[in-house]
Amino acid sequence: MKFAALLIALSVLAYPQAKRSPSAVGTAIPGDAKETILLWPNGAPEAIGDTFDDQPKLWCYPASGPGPHTAVVVIPGGGYNHLVTEQEGALEARWLNTLGISAYILQYRLGPRYLYPIPQIDGQRAVRYVREHAKDWLLNPEAIGVWGFSAGGHLAGFLATASPHGSPELPVGAVAKNTPTNDAIDKVSARPNFAILSYARLAVTREIPNSWSIPALTGSDPSDELNRVISPFDHVSKDTSPSFIYATEFDEKVNSMNATAFFNALRRANVLAELHIFERGPHGTHMGTDQANYPELEVFPLLLKNWLRVHDFLAARP
Repeated sequence: MKFAALLIALSVLAYPQAKRSPSAVGTAIPGDAKETILLWPNGAPEAIGDTFDDQPKLWCYPASGPGPHTAVVVIPGGGYNHLVTEQEGALEARWLNTLGISAYILQYRLGPRYLYPIPQIDGQRAVRYVREHAKDWLLNPEAIGVWGFSAGGHLAGFLATASPHGSPELPVGAVAKNTPTNDAIDKVSARPNFAILSYARLAVTREIPNSWSIPALTGSDPSDELNRVISPFDHVSKDTSPSFIYATEFDEKVNSMNATAFFNALRRANVLAELHIFERGPHGTHMGTDQANYPELEVFPLLLKNWLRVHDFLAARP
């Protein structure tokens, strides 16, 4: 296993990536998760240490009943330097459980200690891990989705557009394809069957205000090449995951044109998508249910529930 991790690390270094600095940031632990699972029990590739923040993991919220259930990997936001694990993780996991959907909150590694492509490697491993354990966890392996917020939405968008087994344009995928390991999980598809994208950074481009580069992911001076590599908008194809996209017009941190640009790219590629942009609301409105000043956002859970129903992700399926 250690040899496999070494091979993964060497393979990562062959592609454009950001440098790392030596400081880590703590993350709150959801108090009501049923189980915590390390994505790499014997140590994650490129790990700097063995502290809590060096060990990417899933906090598990399994749905009740016989299944097989839809599953969602929930990816909290936090600007790639911390994680909002309650309002953009546990809150949504509990709600998904009420729909009969199992949820798995991802704790991915953060900057400035870990920069690109480490969070993306963690995200791909999370989707693969859940899909590989579908039978044991009473899940439908063809109904594995992701739900990301802000920076976590960027990671979800990356997973939705990246090649599931490797691509020279998206180097994180190439790690799994070109690295021989004894880990069966690395052979599983990392492409989610659907993506839910909440006020997500989806287009790293100068054409949208305040959308050129994500310093907490790439460092303060990324190359144009690296910015294009991390931009989900630039990698939309006919195989991109069907997506439900949510934003607010006056989001002061993530311009809502990220949502419209990504939606338009999906439609040009004939990918199924639904877009909702509300006029009011700041950045970080979670599910819209805790925003007393913006009661119109309370409809968000119903809109998402209806979209999941339309795509047959609510009912357990054989």
